[in-house]
Amino acid sequence: MKLIIAVIQPTKLVAVREALERIEVERMTICDSQGFGRQQGRTEIHRGRESTKLVRKIVLEVVVNDDFLDRTVETIAGVARTGPEGTIGDGNIFVLPVEEAVQVNDGVRGPGAV
Repeated sequence: MKLIIAVIQPTKLVAVREALERIEVERMTICDSQGFGRQQGRTEIHRGRESTKLVRKIVLEVVVNDDFLDRTVETIAGVARTGPEGTIGDGNIFVLPVEEAVQVNDGVRGPGAV
């Protein structure tokens, strides 16, 4: 089992969610977030001090069994990319191992809980 954390543009959320549903990935957590990476945010001057304004992003968290990993990552990357070559700020995808999964309602453990 793997945890996929995808940081994407807010404008790509609906398209990514629909694409994941088409490949039968229907369980995910969606979080609104702010931050900056290579975009470096936007610099503003407020009360005489320079500060960095954070850029809005969406974070998707998806746990998949190993046989769904490649198609899930490829789907997110393909749909979240802007233009044929992509641009800075399109986002990132991180893949982490999951030691255990447990369904709270019935106690099912392991891959069956995903």
